[in-house]
Amino acid sequence: MIIDFHTHTFPDKIAAAAIDKLARVSRTIPYSDGTVTGLAASMEQAGIDYSVNMPVMTSVAQVEKVNSSLMRSQEQFLQQGILTFGGMHPDYENYRAELKRLKENGFLGIKLHPAYQSVDLDDIRMMRIIDCASELGLITLTHAGIDIGIYEHNYCSVSHVLHVLDQVHPEKFVLAHMGNWGCWDEVERDLAGAPVWLDTAFSIGTIAPNPDVAELPYQPENLPTEDFLRIARKHGTGRILFATDSPWSDQQDYVARFLDMPLTEQEREEIFSKNALALLGLTLPERVSRHCSQ
Repeated sequence: MIIDFHTHTFPDKIAAAAIDKLARVSRTIPYSDGTVTGLAASMEQAGIDYSVNMPVMTSVAQVEKVNSSLMRSQEQFLQQGILTFGGMHPDYENYRAELKRLKENGFLGIKLHPAYQSVDLDDIRMMRIIDCASELGLITLTHAGIDIGIYEHNYCSVSHVLHVLDQVHPEKFVLAHMGNWGCWDEVERDLAGAPVWLDTAFSIGTIAPNPDVAELPYQPENLPTEDFLRIARKHGTGRILFATDSPWSDQQDYVARFLDMPLTEQEREEIFSKNALALLGLTLPERVSRHCSQ
């Protein structure tokens, strides 16, 4: 079984415009159209059983509206093998009630994006949300590290993460992009082994430049395989979650890369699905008879 723990979708009516804008800001290319149908097609091609959708709230006004829409769409999503988290914004005042509403409606976690929300991860507004989510047994997944389209300031640095861990002690805390995108030396030195999960989203392989944008991406490469393996094993492969950041990485290419890595069968099973199932607290049936990439 393969679970992609970090993907993104948009409502059909805004997907094209949203994807085009983000592709230009990040100077990279998308690998699907950003719709639920597009993600499902990508999953089928890659041999991925389930994906987890991570909504990003860029304004307070989106919180209840988007979460309510996701609540109505949960069954439709699940029919296509897509689980969805809710979202939260640090300036949303009724965060406790909204987190409780998400929990009561079957959501297993929330997504935060400090860079898109212009608030450092260890700001009190962020920490109280993480703390409340943890009290409710919800997973918190946060963008971690530099954002490829917002690289003037790291809103979720390793030092921010360590401060949150010291102050809040969240039980189910996931750092995207192998702990801190673009700052993996610090992850290996200061964060590996901490009581957090690291997802692999947009952290291995080359970064394809957007041919419609004059400027090149912030950096051309993510982690080389040997660096990824060293960090993953130092942290513990029992806390690494397979994730792609689709549509910003090619799910089929990601599966192939992990199949080609010199991982043990136990390590590969942990990363592909065992860790995700344990963190989600779910037992899920396989949805594909055999993965096409295998």
